Amino acid sequence: MITAVLGVLGALTVWFGAVFGKDFSSNKDNLNPNNSWGKVIGIGFVTDFFDTLGIGSFAPTTALLRMMKQSEDRVIPGTLNVSHTIPVVMEAFIFMKVIEVEPITLVAMLAAATIGAYAGAGIVSKMDEKKVQMFMAVALLVTVGLMVAGQVGIMPGGGEAIGLTGGKLIAAVVGNFILGALMTAGIGLYAPCMALIYILGMSPRVAFPIMMGSCAFLMPVASVKFIKEAAYDRRASMGITIGGAVGVIIAAYIVKSLPLNVLKWLVDAVILYTSFTLFKSATSNK
Repeated sequence: MITAVLGVLGALTVWFGAVFGKDFSSNKDNLNPNNSWGKVIGIGFVTDFFDTLGIGSFAPTTALLRMMKQSEDRVIPGTLNVSHTIPVVMEAFIFMKVIEVEPITLVAMLAAATIGAYAGAGIVSKMDEKKVQMFMAVALLVTVGLMVAGQVGIMPGGGEAIGLTGGKLIAAVVGNFILGALMTAGIGLYAPCMALIYILGMSPRVAFPIMMGSCAFLMPVASVKFIKEAAYDRRASMGITIGGAVGVIIAAYIVKSLPLNVLKWLVDAVILYTSFTLFKSATSNK
């Protein structure tokens, strides 16, 4: 079953890569002049390195893109999805092979997230900048709230189950559908998906293949919609993809683990600051 799931994921990724590559090649002379290859590759390396270790990449990437002025706010949701697709697929292949999850639970949650993302991307890609800024501001507040809840022990600690049945499985499917839709607006799936898994009594270990697999399946589908709407930054997305792929390999196969407590609190502070700046931009008259 896992082999079949990974086969489908591989096919989706090839499809995404072909669409992304064609669009980038067709517009290579029309890239954003205000960003640089060095900065966006560096952003990709840092965010996907720590994403592989479980911190999440959407909120830190949003913060770094805005601090370094590497993307317009309107296209940040699309840029997040397009740029992290291939690195997250790499993570999914790594974790889905080494951590056991009951196949029906895994497949049902992956499918729900993918369908949710397809529905959400069509809406977010057409939003104006003020609405995107407000959505992103709220998204970052939700993300940092969940991260802090986990860090101080408020979030449930999970159980031992590696699969779900009955009402709990239905709750997991509905929850992941909603999270897939929200991810296209810039709400990273990792923290809320981890909370959902814990609340339903599943083992903390299975959070990794489920949340990374969910993102890996939904992101090619959502990203193709963003690409077709030209609602993403091409140079930033390609640079983050390149740097992110290297970051995933180093984190997964060389570093494997780090003492991340202090770093997590620093990331929380940066995300909170970025949320406030987005609120300010969304409510300004400019």
